[in-house]
Amino acid sequence: MVHSRKSKSNNLLDYLEETLHVHVKSNSHLIVALSGGIDSVVLLDALVRYSKPMQFTLSATHVDHGISENSADWLEFCSQLCDARNIPISITRLKVKNKPGKSLEAIARDARYQVFNCLTADYIVLAQHQDDQAETLLLQLLRGAGVKGLAAMPVIRVQASDTAPQILRPLLQVSRREIENYATQNQLSWIEDESNENTLFNRNFLRHEIFPLLEKRYPSCKTTLARTSRHLAEASALLDELAMLDIKDCSQGEKIQIDLLSKLSFYRAKNLLRFAFSQQGVTLPSAAKLENLLHQLLSSCSDTNVTIPLDNREIRCYKGAINIIPKKQAPQEKLLYCWQGEEQLTLKHLNGFINFKQTKGAGISLQKLSQHTVTIRLRQGGEHIKPDNKRPRRSLKNLLQEAVIPPWERCALPLLFSGEQLVWVPGIGIDCEFQVKPGELGLDPTWQTNK
Repeated sequence: MVHSRKSKSNNLLDYLEETLHVHVKSNSHLIVALSGGIDSVVLLDALVRYSKPMQFTLSATHVDHGISENSADWLEFCSQLCDARNIPISITRLKVKNKPGKSLEAIARDARYQVFNCLTADYIVLAQHQDDQAETLLLQLLRGAGVKGLAAMPVIRVQASDTAPQILRPLLQVSRREIENYATQNQLSWIEDESNENTLFNRNFLRHEIFPLLEKRYPSCKTTLARTSRHLAEASALLDELAMLDIKDCSQGEKIQIDLLSKLSFYRAKNLLRFAFSQQGVTLPSAAKLENLLHQLLSSCSDTNVTIPLDNREIRCYKGAINIIPKKQAPQEKLLYCWQGEEQLTLKHLNGFINFKQTKGAGISLQKLSQHTVTIRLRQGGEHIKPDNKRPRRSLKNLLQEAVIPPWERCALPLLFSGEQLVWVPGIGIDCEFQVKPGELGLDPTWQTNK
């Protein structure tokens, strides 16, 4: 018996429509990243067809990196293209410069994504396609990337910031040839970036020198490599799921415990750290650095304070727990703020603020507090406070240690004074002399840091 099955169309519009129906809701706002090249011009033209039927808002954005001498012409072309279609477009001008140890392509890409993250929309839509996916996989292989790097580009990428639009790539299963055919059939105009022919760039070298040779022997190599990247994306997702299970098993509260981490195999522990770093927005270290870092953590004692610098963050170990925190500059020892009745006092040098809420029968006695100048200062050493009537006045140092407040947080805690009397310490409490009486008007301060 012969079975027939309807084959999936390779038509660009079919793929685009299918992806939009899966990911885009009505009333969504889509912004096309429009460079003026054939890929983004085709994407814009195709999305225009669906914006009204699917009831989503469509606009465009163009980033002028200031690299090419022709960038002003590209900007003008994109503006005219959008004007002709009644599509709003935003323009951002940058001055991208070379940095040691990083390619100009990577610098421009990072700058571009910073622009995207500041836009207001549901999706930034990129025109990356199947050939781009295959090139990315091969580049990552040559860099020695792991599973996550080889997974290449996802259709949807959720940004680290909650306010940043998601990245949508609806053409990842569409070949460059299909895009060129669409542009020709619909008589579209586009611009050619002269740098696309420069084989000094790694991607261009693969595109112009390596892939034509591969396709002579393996005609479907780009399709195959793109499929491989999807398989690796599935493997990467499974590793992330495993890491989430391991983090749950290795944590107490919200912190990973070194003794529990040491019970995992070395490879699972590496996978856990790699996932934890990515969740914190840390640039992942090389495989060698990650292994060295893990060895340092596993060999540290529970009573040892370990500090390991990492990108724009640092790892601090305290009481056997791993803390991944932003790098902080040492606060100024003579830091002093005067409180003059504000509901919120911003302490920019401490990267946080104190909220002051008036209460009745709880908090700091306003009558007692107002007898002297109220200031916010840092620890100098030798401070004492009595937050509990049943216990004697004690040193702040001992109270902070008992409260298991990490050393790096102790030196950046804002202390509230009335004259020279220590009144309130976040996480410790209010001195008994300043606690309100029943029915008395009080002040309840809370300290919050900006994460």
